[in-house]
Amino acid sequence: MITNEGRDRQLPEDAGAGSLAVLSRFRLDLHACLTARADELCELADAVLCADGPVKTLAGLSLAPEHRRGHGALYDAVNHGRIDIRRLRRSLLLKLRRPTTRAYLSSRRNN
Repeated sequence: MITNEGRDRQLPEDAGAGSLAVLSRFRLDLHACLTARADELCELADAVLCADGPVKTLAGLSLAPEHRRGHGALYDAVNHGRIDIRRLRRSLLLKLRRPTTRAYLSSRRNN
């Protein structure tokens, strides 16, 4: 089960209810895309996103406050977790297709 326990304090003060609703919806969509070890993979994503700087090892990531399980569960999720890529892609595309959002893909390289 995905909860928002203790995470409201981390949102900027100017984040409106609309922003929180979009984030909550995305988290639910992400969780629905995970077909095996979903709860652990969501905690792993939270730990990666909230890490102070680059993540260098999985063992170090398991010590993050957002990761509430042991390091064994982390390795189990990495080795046996599954994600429905097609469903995730569809979810991300729906977020990008909102009328106020434009996605630009370019092969031009700036040197």
